[in-house]
Amino acid sequence: MAALPWRRLSRGFYARDTLTVARELLGMVLVHRTDSGLRCGRIVEVEAYLGEHDLAAHSSRGLTPRNRTMFGPAGHAYVYLIYGMHHCMNTVTEKPGIGTGVLLRALAPLEGLEGINTSGPGRLCRAMGIDRSFDGQDLCRGGLYVAEPKDRPEIDVAVGPRIGVGYAGEWAEAPLRFYVAGEKYVSRPR
Repeated sequence: MAALPWRRLSRGFYARDTLTVARELLGMVLVHRTDSGLRCGRIVEVEAYLGEHDLAAHSSRGLTPRNRTMFGPAGHAYVYLIYGMHHCMNTVTEKPGIGTGVLLRALAPLEGLEGINTSGPGRLCRAMGIDRSFDGQDLCRGGLYVAEPKDRPEIDVAVGPRIGVGYAGEWAEAPLRFYVAGEKYVSRPR
């Protein structure tokens, strides 16, 4: 197999400040090696979740069986189901025990995703073949990972409030959504 034009991110990439990781995930490539072939897309939209004090974060009510992965080591996938039908994937960040992560919201299709809508976290997971069975997956090993492309362009980062967290009081308007300005695959341009 020919070498792919990117390098898998290390655990050290994820084990940093969540806001830094969120911004730097833009332009990276989400890769899933499946039995039916490679699926990959460039990350163009993310949201940061800052731990137990962030009322929009799943970790805001403390450790539960559902969110256990979010409190684990950096560089793992936290995958959960919303509305009983849509899977969403976060990358766990920082050190264990604080419950921080970055939600992947949209991809620009690169390979194996031709003609598939990858805008929005549920569509992203469906297109990439990610479901609850990937919760806890080590993104530094295995067939699901994030990689840095060798020709990563400069990114013009736009910032705004997260989507769908109106219940979180002042946290609903916090500027914790980051996306590539002008990118057509962003789920909801501002």
